[in-house]
Amino acid sequence: MGLHFSKEEFLQRKSAVIQSMKDQNIDALLMFRQESMYWLTGYDTFGYVFFQTLVLDQKGNIILLTRAPDLRQAQNTSNIEDIRIWIDKDGSNPTDDLKIILNELDLKGKKIGIEYEAYGLTGRNALKLNKSIENFCSYEDKSELITKLRAVKSVEEINYVRKAAQLADRALDEIWKYAKAGVSESKILAEMNRVIFEGGGDYPANEFIIGSGKNALLCRYQSEKQILKDKDQLTIEWAGTFKHYHSAMFRTIPIGKAETKHIKMHEACVEALINCESKLKPGNKVGEVFNVHAKTLDDLGFNKSRMNACGYSLGATFSPNWMDWPMLYTGNPYIIQPGNVFFMHMILMDSDNELAMNLGETYLVTENGNERLGKQKLDLIIL
Repeated sequence: MGLHFSKEEFLQRKSAVIQSMKDQNIDALLMFRQESMYWLTGYDTFGYVFFQTLVLDQKGNIILLTRAPDLRQAQNTSNIEDIRIWIDKDGSNPTDDLKIILNELDLKGKKIGIEYEAYGLTGRNALKLNKSIENFCSYEDKSELITKLRAVKSVEEINYVRKAAQLADRALDEIWKYAKAGVSESKILAEMNRVIFEGGGDYPANEFIIGSGKNALLCRYQSEKQILKDKDQLTIEWAGTFKHYHSAMFRTIPIGKAETKHIKMHEACVEALINCESKLKPGNKVGEVFNVHAKTLDDLGFNKSRMNACGYSLGATFSPNWMDWPMLYTGNPYIIQPGNVFFMHMILMDSDNELAMNLGETYLVTENGNERLGKQKLDLIIL
């Protein structure tokens, strides 16, 4: 069994979820987020693209309902003992199988929490689920019940995040080696991924972002791969990933020569990041961190170029993205706690001048402040 955490760790997590369920008067929880299943049981799969749910009741019973290809996946990667299979056939409705499980657990007439905000629960299946249980029990959205518990990392989790940060640093070393005129973006990506996998890392929950020229202004991956020119700009966002735990970084690198505005944009990003660091402390709200980011960049004249969020939590996440809850945007009331891990990114995209500048680092919140997990310098490097 390939469990990545101690038995005691899993027991503590289960107890915390059950206590939260009791506090919120929930008799059972239907998990559809793969992150929740992995965190609670170790279950590691991408089978959540089909209907799949993990049921936990207040008595501690755990039952997984999934498809046949994931039977051995669950047996080999998790501590789940009761695994049920719904059958693929024309017109099959796995919510009927789920209702049988709920009835076995004496949940008729009880209150059930459901993780509706889950990539594994499509709108169509959610409608089927609601119809199946509407006269069986009461139910409500509890998408954040486990997510809030996951936001504070344990010592065991922090060890994995630190390993991910080491892998992210190694990937940046490869960028310094290969990001030069005449080199393809594909080569850079290949070398970055090579050192991550050779270091024991995993696939990240989403693609690395890479783009040069005008594509350096894009905040998402796209499939065009270019050859770096003598005078160019290269934007890369990536993450080291270990046991699905992420530590992300973000850079824009001038190739050949930096424009004067490039230098000013980088100086602004550094100033904004340092100011955000000073606010990323226990007791402050994450919305206050964003406000510092916005004020710094606005005061420096970059209001039109900045984004409306400056980061998000990181942890063990699955495709399609590594962004976790909570996000750093204005008004977010989440209180920062020791054990939180945040990726803070300063993004400037100047469409008028077709210039980009990005700087991002991952931080662990400590008892008195924070620790930047990446060990690379924040200097503007021109290659």
